[in-house]
Amino acid sequence: MRSLLIKLSQLDQRIFKWVNGRLHHRVLSIVLYYLTHLGGATFTISATVLASWLAPAPWNSAALHSLVALAVSHIPVAIAKKLYPRVRPHLALPETNTFRNPLVDHSFPSGHTTAVFSVTVPLMILIPWTTVILLPVALIVGTSRMYLGLHYPSDVLAGGVIGSLTAWLTVALWP
Repeated sequence: MRSLLIKLSQLDQRIFKWVNGRLHHRVLSIVLYYLTHLGGATFTISATVLASWLAPAPWNSAALHSLVALAVSHIPVAIAKKLYPRVRPHLALPETNTFRNPLVDHSFPSGHTTAVFSVTVPLMILIPWTTVILLPVALIVGTSRMYLGLHYPSDVLAGGVIGSLTAWLTVALWP
């Protein structure tokens, strides 16, 4: 079992180094630096609150589902960050490419990825044609977290699973 965990950790680091190192390009760095904020608290909370108040049906209902999923999804994220205080890659791997003011709290799981999936999945379920736009956006936000040196692939995967599962449950259990 220990051998398997070591191999998975090595794979995690290899994928991280490829995304964070080999993909680097000046234009991509600027684009991903700004797109990553689509998973941040300011954007996700503001967008879902405003859409739930101001958007016409069925958008307002889907936004309300997203807002609830967003709030609920961060409970397991907070618990996981306490139980598994993983050091961010830019602090653990000296050759990591980072950008302005990199975060220094725990990296597992990715809160931005959790947020973007918890917000987009209800929209994708309730308004299926949005999947063509929203799924690539959510995947780009997750990838940007590795590109910016803030998360390992397993952090992003865990965030995507937590956000998606919470969103799916929110929609499935909605009265």
